[in-house]
Amino acid sequence: MARVKSGVVSRKRTNKILKQTKGFRYGRKSKIRAAKEALLHAGEHAIRGRKEKKRTYRTLWQTKINAFVRENDLTYSKFIKLLKVKKIDIDRKIMAELCVKEPIIMKKIIEFVQK
Repeated sequence: MARVKSGVVSRKRTNKILKQTKGFRYGRKSKIRAAKEALLHAGEHAIRGRKEKKRTYRTLWQTKINAFVRENDLTYSKFIKLLKVKKIDIDRKIMAELCVKEPIIMKKIIEFVQK
C-alpha cells in the first residue's frame, strides 16, 4: 500500500485559519496554535456582539423618538402609551426613521395620538 502524505491538505487547513485571523495583533495572526485559539474566542465575542447590537439600536431609536416627541410637549413613555391605547402598531425603527427623514408625518402621528 502506498504512503499517504497530507502536506497539501494540512497546508490548506492552515491557510484557511490564517486567512480568518488576518488583522489580529501579534502572533495570533501568524502562529497557527495562537490563531486557532484566537478564532475560538473571536467567535464567542461575535455571538455576544450580535446580541448587543440589537440592544444598542433599540436605545438609539428610543433616543431619537424621545428627542422628537419632547419638542411637541410629550415624553417618550407617554407617547408609547398613547400609541398602544389608539392601537397603532409602528415599530420604533420606523418611527425613528420618520423623525429624521419625514418629520411632517411624525408630527401628524403625534397630533392624532394626542386627540
